[in-house]
Amino acid sequence: MARIVDCPGFETFGADIKEARKAKRLTRKDLAEKVNVDTRYLANIENKGTIPSLPVIIQLVKICGLPMERYFNPTVMRQESKLRERVGQKLRLCPEQYLSIIEGAIDGAIQLGETEEA
Repeated sequence: MARIVDCPGFETFGADIKEARKAKRLTRKDLAEKVNVDTRYLANIENKGTIPSLPVIIQLVKICGLPMERYFNPTVMRQESKLRERVGQKLRLCPEQYLSIIEGAIDGAIQLGETEEA
């Protein structure tokens, strides 16, 4: 079984899965059933740094709405600030119906930044 030290980019995988699962209001049992793994195995992924097989990784990333690049191309993701990463993660978890509100806030922030630069 792969270990975190052997998989650069997967250092935060378990914590990311746990955070996304909670944000989506899924119990560990619910997510484990969706991915077809044992609940204890999912707990090991979330808490002990267990790296699952590729099919399980793909399912977890898809269900949790995580960016695949974070784990398979970490150098690209590391170029972004931690704040941008957190905002991006929250944006992916945000229900579609609220995205227009967020877009308006971003547009306002961009305009404010342009005004301050002028």
